[in-house]
Amino acid sequence: MDSRTYTYEGTSPEIHDDAAVAADATLVGSVSVGPDVTVWPGAVLRGDVAPVDLGAGSAIGDNAVLHGTTVEAGGMVGHAAVLNDAAVGEETVVGFNASVSESRIGERSIVAMGTVIPPGCEVPPDSFVRGTPAQFSPLAETDIDREAVYERFASGDYAHLTEGHEDLFA
Repeated sequence: MDSRTYTYEGTSPEIHDDAAVAADATLVGSVSVGPDVTVWPGAVLRGDVAPVDLGAGSAIGDNAVLHGTTVEAGGMVGHAAVLNDAAVGEETVVGFNASVSESRIGERSIVAMGTVIPPGCEVPPDSFVRGTPAQFSPLAETDIDREAVYERFASGDYAHLTEGHEDLFA
């Protein structure tokens, strides 16, 4: 058994052959890592109370903690973000040190660094989310270029920067 994965109540993590999971990331129980996913050093994915499911092309930053959480295809979770019983929509960016609990973030949204999304929050698609507690508004009502922000984090220059870091993903 790989030292970074742990079985919980008979269920072990499943990692797609095309995923890159750092050797020191921790995966426990019902965790599913899809194709072209990156999970960076120090990340903890705990699928004990509920599953953790990472859709194709998603990226989980260094030291992020996901407990009973789904990140849909192309979702980006920044360094040290904490997600508990959360759902992150397709191509959504969750910023560094954000905290999301018992909430859903609609697809193509951007969650600013340090944002706290409290339990029960339903963020609509294409939203900009910021603050403590979180406030959100349609991205169309901001001057944020969603495509540019997403491309900056989803490109090979950032989220999928595994080339050159082969030792991290041994």
